[in-house]
Amino acid sequence: MSEIIWTAPIEDLHNPIMVGAFRGWNDAASSASSALSYVAGKLDATLVGTIDPEDFYDFQSTRPLVDLTDPGAHTLTWPEVEIHIARGDAHDVIFVSGAEPSMRWRTFCNLLIGTAQSAGASMLVTLGAFLADTPHTRPVHLTGMSSDPSLIAALHVREPAYRGPSGIVGVLNQMAAQQSLTSLSLWAPASHYAAGITNTKSALALVKALETTTGIAVDSTELQASAAAFELQVSSAVEADSRLAELVHQLEHASDEDPSFDMGPLPSGDELAHELEQFLRDRESDSGP
Repeated sequence: MSEIIWTAPIEDLHNPIMVGAFRGWNDAASSASSALSYVAGKLDATLVGTIDPEDFYDFQSTRPLVDLTDPGAHTLTWPEVEIHIARGDAHDVIFVSGAEPSMRWRTFCNLLIGTAQSAGASMLVTLGAFLADTPHTRPVHLTGMSSDPSLIAALHVREPAYRGPSGIVGVLNQMAAQQSLTSLSLWAPASHYAAGITNTKSALALVKALETTTGIAVDSTELQASAAAFELQVSSAVEADSRLAELVHQLEHASDEDPSFDMGPLPSGDELAHELEQFLRDRESDSGP
């Protein structure tokens, strides 16, 4: 049985590029998956295949979802990786999205790389996001790397300086480069104290960087509005909590590179993130139906 279940053929693509993002460890505040979903939606991408989850997921850690809310129409949804195709001006795009797989990563990555190569793709782009001590009120400074440095020269991104465990995005990017696909990896920081809220501001930064590096252009008006709403929502929560306000104040000074400002000990990000999420839940409850 094929590991990819095709519902439509991938053929006659114009200068295709594969773009991938995966929910989970590589997707802080859902920034990367939101960016991919936005671009795919704006390009009217259509589903052409799914990867059978049986060989790639531990269903005790990435569980299938059951919906019993509609009597007589109960559903069970498995954690499949979806493959969509969109037609674009500069490139046709193969979008790959889903939860980060649990096992057989090399087989999984080779499956995607083989699909890209069979479709005639010359580039594989991965999107990621990580939690960082960055204030939500400041511009998003991306991290990026590519097997072709000219691709990211115009972005003025930070070069990664990391040693440690990798997610599927890092593995896929490295294996693509080793197999002669131009690889490009774009990463956005997401404010650690707002980790429980979808960070559309970081998602917008990834969408803009994708456009700059690949020519895949979409109307970002709606995402810009969502990013502004995100910043306003978090700012409201911050203003209502003195410890959060002090944390953001310190991070803003550090971000602005004020050499005279003493950061001092930062509050616990996990604890403050919980407080912010609780504040937002309480505000929703107070607003009523």
